[in-house]
Amino acid sequence: MADHTLRAKLTDSGSGVLLFGITPPRLSTSPERIREITAATLARLGDLDVDGLALYDIDDESDRNPEERPFPYLPTLDPAAYHADYLSEWDRPAVIYRCVGKYPGHELRDWLRTADTERVLSVFVGASSKGKEVRTRLSEAQALRREVRPDLLLGGVAITERPDEYLRLIAKQQAGCAYFISQVIYSADAAKSMVSDYFYACREQQLEPKPVLFTLSVCGSAKTLAFLKWLGVHVPRWLENSLRHADDTLAESYEQCLANARELAAFCRKLGMPFGFLVESVSIRKVEIEASVSLAKEVSGLLGRTVTADPAR
Repeated sequence: MADHTLRAKLTDSGSGVLLFGITPPRLSTSPERIREITAATLARLGDLDVDGLALYDIDDESDRNPEERPFPYLPTLDPAAYHADYLSEWDRPAVIYRCVGKYPGHELRDWLRTADTERVLSVFVGASSKGKEVRTRLSEAQALRREVRPDLLLGGVAITERPDEYLRLIAKQQAGCAYFISQVIYSADAAKSMVSDYFYACREQQLEPKPVLFTLSVCGSAKTLAFLKWLGVHVPRWLENSLRHADDTLAESYEQCLANARELAAFCRKLGMPFGFLVESVSIRKVEIEASVSLAKEVSGLLGRTVTADPAR
C-alpha cells in the first residue's frame, strides 16, 4: 500500500501537498482562552482535507524595515510548546517553524532531541537582516539538526521576489532541506520565475528538485495590504489598485489567490516540478479566518482531492 503521509509525499518529490498555516495565540493569552481558540481552530480544520498544520514562529522584523510596522509586534507562544501542550487532538503532522536566531544552540539541541519525528517536521528561518544579532545562525542550526536529529524532515523558506533565490534554494537543499515553503505570494510571475530557475539549475547540476509549497493568504483590508508590503511581499501595482478600490477587498484578494493557485499548479505540472500549497490564516477577524478555510477547500479541489461543496460560497 502506498504511504500517503506528509513525510512520504514530500520525500517522494510528489505534488499535491496541502498545509494550513496558523500563528499560535499571543503569549499574554490565558490558558483557558488558548484552549477555546484551539478548539475553534480544530473544529474549522475538521472539514479540511489537509496533510498537516504549519505553526509559525513570530519574530520582530523591525530591523529589516525601518518604516513603522502596520500592526504592532506581539510575542506569541513558542510553536513547539503550543503544539505539545494544546494540540494533542490534532491527528496529522505539524510543520513547526523555528526562527533560529531567537534560540541559543542548547535550546535548539534539546528540542531536536525530543521532537517526535512521526508527528513533527520543521522549517528553519534565518535572520530577517544581515545586521541582526542572532543567538544561532541558520547554517549552525542546519548543522545541529544533521548532528542531533537527521531524521527530522527539514524545510526552508523561499522568497520568490529575491534575485537569484534559486541559488539559495540549492544551497539549502545541500544543507539538508527536503522541501521549501514560500513567503506569501501575490505575484505568480515572480514565483514562476524562481521555480523555473531552480528547476533548470537542478537539472544542470543533476539534482532532484525538492517540492516548493506556495503560500496563499487572503487580504481583508488596506491595513493588511500595507502589512504584506511591509513584510516584503511583492504585490503588483495593478493588483494593489484593485484591492484598494474594490467594494470587497477580501473577495477580490480571495479570487486573486485562487487564480494564482490555478496558474502555479498548471505551470508546475507542465514543467514537471513538484509543488504544493500552504493556505495561511493569521488574522483574528472571523470573516478572514472563514475565507482562509474556504480557500483551502477550493485549493484542495484544485489538487484533485474530493471536496464537499461549500454552501456559503
